[in-house]
Amino acid sequence: MNDGLKTENRKKIACFHCGDACKNISIALDEKIFCCEGCKTVYQVLEENGLCDYYTMNLAPGTSSDKKLNVEKYAYLDNETVVSRLIDFTDDNITNLTLYIPNIHCSSCIWLLEQLYRIDPAITQSRVNFLKREISLSFSTGKTTLRKVVEILARLGYEPVINLDSVESAKKVTSNKRTYYKMGVAFFCFGNIMLLSFPEYFGLTITDENGFRELFGILSIILSLPVLLYADTDFFRSAWNGIKHKGLNMDVPISLGIIVMYSQSLYEIISGTGPGYMDTFAGLVFFMLTGRVFQDKTYQRLSFDRDYRSYFPVAVTIITQEKETTCPVSELKPGDRIVIHNEELIPVDSVITNGKGSIDYSFVTGENNPVEKVTGDKIFAGGKQTGSPIELEVLKKVSQSRLTQLWNEHNYSEPDNKHVSTVVNTLSKYFTTVVLLIAFTAFIYHYFNGSSRMAFQVFTAVLIITCPCALSLSYPFTLGNAMRILGKKKFYLKNTVVIEQLSRITHIIFDKTGTLTRGRSKLCVYNGKDLSGAEKVYVANLTAASLHPLSKIISQQFGTVPRITLSDFRETAGQGVEAVTEGVKVKIGSPAFTGMNISNSEKNHSVVCITFDDEPKGYFEIESAYREGLKEVTGSLSQHYSTELLSGDHDAERTTFATLFNDQRYNQSPADKLDRVKELQKGGKQVLMIGDGLNDAGALKQSDTGIAISDDTNNFSPASDIIMDAQAFKLIPQLMRYSKASMGVVYFSYLISLLYNVAGLWFAVQGMLSPLVAAIIMPLSTITIITLATAGSALMGKVVFKK
Repeated sequence: MNDGLKTENRKKIACFHCGDACKNISIALDEKIFCCEGCKTVYQVLEENGLCDYYTMNLAPGTSSDKKLNVEKYAYLDNETVVSRLIDFTDDNITNLTLYIPNIHCSSCIWLLEQLYRIDPAITQSRVNFLKREISLSFSTGKTTLRKVVEILARLGYEPVINLDSVESAKKVTSNKRTYYKMGVAFFCFGNIMLLSFPEYFGLTITDENGFRELFGILSIILSLPVLLYADTDFFRSAWNGIKHKGLNMDVPISLGIIVMYSQSLYEIISGTGPGYMDTFAGLVFFMLTGRVFQDKTYQRLSFDRDYRSYFPVAVTIITQEKETTCPVSELKPGDRIVIHNEELIPVDSVITNGKGSIDYSFVTGENNPVEKVTGDKIFAGGKQTGSPIELEVLKKVSQSRLTQLWNEHNYSEPDNKHVSTVVNTLSKYFTTVVLLIAFTAFIYHYFNGSSRMAFQVFTAVLIITCPCALSLSYPFTLGNAMRILGKKKFYLKNTVVIEQLSRITHIIFDKTGTLTRGRSKLCVYNGKDLSGAEKVYVANLTAASLHPLSKIISQQFGTVPRITLSDFRETAGQGVEAVTEGVKVKIGSPAFTGMNISNSEKNHSVVCITFDDEPKGYFEIESAYREGLKEVTGSLSQHYSTELLSGDHDAERTTFATLFNDQRYNQSPADKLDRVKELQKGGKQVLMIGDGLNDAGALKQSDTGIAISDDTNNFSPASDIIMDAQAFKLIPQLMRYSKASMGVVYFSYLISLLYNVAGLWFAVQGMLSPLVAAIIMPLSTITIITLATAGSALMGKVVFKK
């Protein structure tokens, strides 16, 4: 008999790591019981590395691992060919990759996975994307390997799903079966308890005879147990996690309401003082679970594509039949030959076929140390060429999700500005505390001035009807939809916070060349000594190597010329380019850069000089074509903002722009532009910088919001917050208005959410709202407010961008 009891007690012992039942208590360590050797091993790893805080964040947060790890299972990860297909980037110092881990399920998982560096110091960084169940890892090349990293994850119970054909195919969207099972249990119990409660509903006294009331009460208690012990556990788990983190989340009042309702019902049935509310209790849990499922479905329906796969504005120069043309990177396929110029981003993994690369991987690694590459070397997406043009052969299809991941992670360690969203988070934080105070106050009032039954009903209704969901979700869904609308208008935003930043702008700075001017000219005339055939080839190749708008204009004048090798290539931002070709030193740029003195050019023309072996040859006079709608754009913006022109050119066009800008500054170096932005910010200005991302990257990065304008080139500037297609230039005033309108929708949805909560509280406090009705109304109201907020942002888009 005693042995049987001991065996039964053993079965009820939960594993310290994963929470599963321990059928054998012999697997123990440090007075802690584990269900298997796998869980014990994970605990040992965490204990040895000082990571047992993992167990304080959630109760039994681990994942069961009842099989001993077979290290030979991952032997294929020693194969370099396999590794090359899985990693995002590698060099002699660091390797980056992203893995899909379906076992990520709670805050403890996130905490542990972002502490991997404490288990293996060679892992320099690990960041978790909870929604995608992904982990982005960086580890020191040579100090550890991909296989060792995967083995560590597997030992911890977070085995990654690795699919060599397609990483994306590893991610299968599956429904939350557990939630549906819980809904089914709650509905079954709810329906049967209702049947047992029908006599009470109709005031029948038949249940008083022959002990039926007591029998029905006991049956109701039995039927309510699966709801209490299984169906509602997610609410209790979430509430407990919040309390352990010294916070009160939205599930705290819900869990408290469930406990109070069940306790009161249990007391009434056992004491015989009333029929209880077991039907309401079961119905409450069922409708709360149903509401959450519908909320999730609504969120998925309203969600927006953060990968920009279909319209991300990056183009590349491709060689077809020995001719150079431009095509979107989304159309690149393995085997294509592309040309990358100085300061251009490499959008896809590729191999050098011609030229010498000097690749700056600071966009990927944060280290600004160019790496020399030669023909045959592999180049990873995200690098930037800093030198003469190189030809590459594409190795695999472009992953724009990878580019946007890098864009959003670029300088992620820098502290963000304070946003209205932080105000909402604070409001949501104290919201629960206020609700609890109101609930207890209402309970005390009704308990001493009415009946205890009414007091408990009011208390529970108050806790259920009030919810900060709509308040906290209005921001991401409204601005997320606005972000999608702006994408269709050819404004491509880094994230939703950019819209909020735009709405606060007070001062706008424009760059001139490439921003106010287009990539073609009204006039391009050469003055000076005649150029020989060879010299024309030198000039054409050197100007083609630069992305500067004036260089592109000059290059177009020569048409198709033979490609030659440029050595000692160097481009000085805002000044010019130089290189040695066939033993001749060629310099092309401003008079100051080339040492030429030009005094007879037209006043409103840009001047680009040419020297061979430091001997003056001649110069181009260029009259740029301005962007369509320039006067209308600057005129509209100047009515609401202070505007300013910063240009690296001389002031030949000062008179032309005098009526368009409040202030003009010429001969500005990239450092001067950066200093000007800082000066304005110190004066309390919220600065928007609009440039081409070439000579103004520092100013774009420093400004509160930076917009890089992009023509049909690979002009992806990580320093910017927005990439704007050149065709959308005339829509800049609408962009500014829409940012303010979108924030107006956010604030309006906040107001509606607060009014709903106030109205719900009033009816609940008055005893006019039952807990069951509150459970139905709460999720429906959240869905309604979120849907209205999203529809509001769409309506504002139609109003602002109407033709």
